[in-house]
Amino acid sequence: MSLRLYDTSTRAVREFVPIQPGRVSIYLCGATVQAPPHVGHIRSGVNFDVLRRWLGRSGYDVTFCRNVTDLDDKIIRVAAEEGVPWFVVAERNQRAFTWAYDQLGCLPPTVEPRAMGHIPEMIELMQRLIDKGHAYAAGGDVYFDVMSYAERYGKLSNQRPENMRAAGDTDSDTAKRDPRDFALWKGAKPGEPTWPTPWGAGRPGWHLECSAMATKYLGETFDIHGGGVDLIFPHHENEITQSQAAGDGFARYWLHNGMLKIGAEKMSKSLGNSLLIPSILTKVRPVELRYYLVSAHYRSVIDYSDESLAEAATGYQRIEGFVTRAAEVIHDVDAAAPLPQPFVDALNDDLGVPQALAVIHEVVREGNVALAAGNKEQVARLLAETQNMLDVLGLDPRSARWRESGGDHRTRETVAALVRVALDQRQAARARKDYAAADAIRDELAAAGVIVEDTPAGPRWELAH
Repeated sequence: MSLRLYDTSTRAVREFVPIQPGRVSIYLCGATVQAPPHVGHIRSGVNFDVLRRWLGRSGYDVTFCRNVTDLDDKIIRVAAEEGVPWFVVAERNQRAFTWAYDQLGCLPPTVEPRAMGHIPEMIELMQRLIDKGHAYAAGGDVYFDVMSYAERYGKLSNQRPENMRAAGDTDSDTAKRDPRDFALWKGAKPGEPTWPTPWGAGRPGWHLECSAMATKYLGETFDIHGGGVDLIFPHHENEITQSQAAGDGFARYWLHNGMLKIGAEKMSKSLGNSLLIPSILTKVRPVELRYYLVSAHYRSVIDYSDESLAEAATGYQRIEGFVTRAAEVIHDVDAAAPLPQPFVDALNDDLGVPQALAVIHEVVREGNVALAAGNKEQVARLLAETQNMLDVLGLDPRSARWRESGGDHRTRETVAALVRVALDQRQAARARKDYAAADAIRDELAAAGVIVEDTPAGPRWELAH
């Protein structure tokens, strides 16, 4: 079976055929860096890391572009609240995202462009659209004229233009020809960063940025565009519309990962239910969190709970236990051993990672039986199969990445238990109004790399990074 992927634009699973034989180009909508990443953000990075790894294992040379949106309304608002320049907020949070991607074992992108470093390319794209009659300048803004390209607009999200609401991306629609027109460029406002253009100073609209960066690094037509399902409309719809209106082919396949929720709520900072990566990593190791995020199909919704996270960690530890015990017997693993065909078929069927993990667990069960029977030849074969499958998913416990991540699970549990004892002592000191003792405990924890934050629900701690 050749690789088949669910393409949002056709709403069907299609055989993947790259533009150039042996080469694949991928653009992934990366972080908007107004705050540190929660686990919902990182799911996208992990899911597309598996795609990239599988394409590489399948013999393709992959160019992977993951952008950074380093300026938007939220970043400007956070910067104003903190009294710092916008780029301070962006830089701080981009570093937090880079750290989180690395912690979860994501391969670094081939290129990671920042939006504000590509203003010239955006100006050029706007000029092309204006010249073709698909965009217009008005009052310092530049807008895309949706009805000038109505034959294409709405196809990605399966909507009709006449049923769409106003774009809602500016303070007022009075300058627009049509409320559905979306902003390519936003005119200068007091206190906001600006760049000069032929139509006036200002800053770019979100959708324009990705079109300019994708085509700069991957060409006018490229293979795969990815992101979360929440980006299908309006972001990705507007991207493909403006790019094709300008004359570019743009993406040939559109892949979208599902959301991560808590109960019935989408995980987001505005709901106050975000779970930041450092906090999650006090509960499980990075490799266990990665296992949790890949164990569901990439298009499915994950309903997060501490219980499901712990169950995933236990499942990974069963695999890890076999690999560790088998490696004590078998010292040379055949890295060229073929992958089991059911595993290959599962990943070729729209990245069926749950089915692929079922194959791994079955091989591990066979391996444990072989270990118990002392059948070294069979153990060697099954260990090689297991490690090679895990390597595709970025989960091999014997890889340099996870050996370097430090500490086994028992060590982490011990650390957590000791921290809880110290925090109990600190709470007791605060209760008897011995604030000097409470502060001393907090300082000692900080010196040991444990950051404590007092919240209405009680103290929260995380390891510094």
